[in-house]
Amino acid sequence: MSNVEAHPAELVCGDRPASASTLTVLAPRDVPLGGPRAMRVRRTLPQRQRSLIGAWCFADHYGPEDVAATGGMDVAPHPHTGLQTVSWLFSGMIEHRDSLGTHAVVRPGELNLMTGGNGIAHSEVSTPDTTTLHGVQLWIALPGEHRHAARDFQHYVPPVVTVPGATVRVFLGSLAGSTSPVPAYTPLLGAELTLDPGARLVLDVDPAFEHGVLQDTGSVTIDGTALATGDLAYLAPGASRLELAGHDAEPARVLLIGGVPFTEEIVMWWNFVGRSHDEVVQAREDWMKGTRFGEVHGYDGAPLPAPELPNAPLKPRGSKR
Repeated sequence: MSNVEAHPAELVCGDRPASASTLTVLAPRDVPLGGPRAMRVRRTLPQRQRSLIGAWCFADHYGPEDVAATGGMDVAPHPHTGLQTVSWLFSGMIEHRDSLGTHAVVRPGELNLMTGGNGIAHSEVSTPDTTTLHGVQLWIALPGEHRHAARDFQHYVPPVVTVPGATVRVFLGSLAGSTSPVPAYTPLLGAELTLDPGARLVLDVDPAFEHGVLQDTGSVTIDGTALATGDLAYLAPGASRLELAGHDAEPARVLLIGGVPFTEEIVMWWNFVGRSHDEVVQAREDWMKGTRFGEVHGYDGAPLPAPELPNAPLKPRGSKR
């Protein structure tokens, strides 16, 4: 998914000491994807309080959306550098095309991971038979030594693992005895958890990781703290267990992400992750010239133009991430 804000902020993101509190709840902000009937997303990363959880640097949560009312998703070809995109759906389907020549359908419960590296372009369109669209788009910042990696696309269908009180789908990393075979450039975790009605779930987690719990459906508390729909709970490194509890007569669903703290400073603007303002400027120039990113075939329409750059580069904001 593209960041289609008309005036995207340029963010300098880097490591900072863990919060004095081990758990912080990050509320989402509402972002339109463009147009008068635009589908809207709830964005929790990046924001002023926190811009990274491990190498996870972007999180958009959307739906359930009535496609007949909003028009669904129609994101024209757009570029990415220095990152990987993770598409994860709960309902509906999205047609993915990229400049590798990939033509794939994103389905619920299936991982679609695209590596931008030195540059890739792709489009995303909800399928004609999709009536309700509901899912999450996540970005992973690539570490410096791999930020110019070759473009790539991987698809994986994780098994549904049953644990007491819940089911688990692990699409990256390891959890609850399940391990994804999809390689990552930094130690990461990504999993969908569905709690039985009123269930209590205790998970063993890596204490070297920081974690994020994105609330999707139902009523959930994490370590006793209640979450609203779209909230992202941040847990600092150090905990070896994570406790979730459902409080409705219906199942509750969350997305769990995590990773070792990402200690490199990155610059994020629009759909680019770089290491400097000049690197981002060059990526924008290459996109507008039609070089470097390749072509997306099969999309009916023109590529997205890049927004105008800010007048001056953003200065790092102390030790904030």
